Amino acid sequence: MTGAPTRRRIAYGDDASQVGELHLPAGDPRGVVVVVHGGFWRAQYDFSLGTPLADDLAARGWAAWNIEYRRVGPGTGGGGGAPETFDDVAAAIDVLGDADLGLDLTTVVAVGHSAGGHLAAWAASRTRDPRWAGGVELTGVVSQAGVLDLRRAVREGVGQTAVPDLLGIPADPDAVEAAYDPQQQLPLDVPVWCVHGRDDDVVPVNQSEEYVAAATAAGARAELVAVDGDHFVVIDPEGPAWAEVVGVLDGLG
Repeated sequence: MTGAPTRRRIAYGDDASQVGELHLPAGDPRGVVVVVHGGFWRAQYDFSLGTPLADDLAARGWAAWNIEYRRVGPGTGGGGGAPETFDDVAAAIDVLGDADLGLDLTTVVAVGHSAGGHLAAWAASRTRDPRWAGGVELTGVVSQAGVLDLRRAVREGVGQTAVPDLLGIPADPDAVEAAYDPQQQLPLDVPVWCVHGRDDDVVPVNQSEEYVAAATAAGARAELVAVDGDHFVVIDPEGPAWAEVVGVLDGLG
């Protein structure tokens, strides 16, 4: 490849948070990676968290679509929750199908960290629901320390009140709507890799362990990639945990 990667900001709606940055490699992309940032779906965390990963992916030949979405809480970035946050992630992914972007959608993988891992896995099942049907389909998911079992997260207080705040429900696991919960959408039709730090004390590794166990028992393709470190090692583009993610993607495109 010659030249350098480029970055283009694209709005997919009228709200300030309905935007993403498309990082393009110098040559033809190997495929598309949707980067979904974390932060327990809260407004104070934004898609700048995904920029270093998108930069790295574009340098490796991928088209990286680093998306923002409406989140929960006061201030800039708020206005999210259920269904708004989910509507935004669906709409952002569907932008990839715009003809003027000229993207080959043979390989479209969502890579998400923490709350973004939840949204990445959710996006792989969302077209089953009439509310989000007919959009661009994912071909794989890499969850980085993702919150994949919302009912368990409510029971164990993962992120304190993060899940009830997202869904607008009481702190009752039985109030979690199945359509929003990756664990309740198993089995998926696409492979999922769960990269998770063994010493994560923010989102316990059991979120990934039990998701993978349930997915494989249901006949789906899922793999746990346990790595050394805490909740944030998986989003360090210079670290070995990110190398595991890159290795998964290398096998796909």
